[in-house]
Amino acid sequence: MDDFTLSVMTIADYPEVKDLWMTIKGFAIRSIDDSFEGVQRFLQRNPTTSVVARKNGELVGSILCGHDGRRGCFYHVCVREDQRRQGIGKAMVVFCMKALAEEKISKVSLIAFSTNDIGNAFWNEIGWVRRLDLNYYDFTLNENNIIRFNQ
Repeated sequence: MDDFTLSVMTIADYPEVKDLWMTIKGFAIRSIDDSFEGVQRFLQRNPTTSVVARKNGELVGSILCGHDGRRGCFYHVCVREDQRRQGIGKAMVVFCMKALAEEKISKVSLIAFSTNDIGNAFWNEIGWVRRLDLNYYDFTLNENNIIRFNQ
């Protein structure tokens, strides 16, 4: 790590994290899951596995990371556009993977939109494998959890 620091994300980081999310073009925000209460619930369930990156005191990256006792999952992996390609994303991924390993989790997955060229290039570059042998299914339990994409 050069001139940035990593720390476990807490709910106190939420306002800055949400502000970061809002700057990322094509980023999907859910009205309930990504609200203060939704993220607070996620962090209470997964208190040690999410991360924020700061540079000169400013939040420049974050990952929501959790697990179900069997498999870890990354959500909302992002680095501020002007801070990319400096090792921040990779360092955050390693931070989360170590936290998951400490909790005896041995496999991690994530979902990247197929149109997210920057994100997909990042995951390929750091050695993640795109699965072609399965289908991803969704079922919406709460129709009020509206998704919005940043333009």
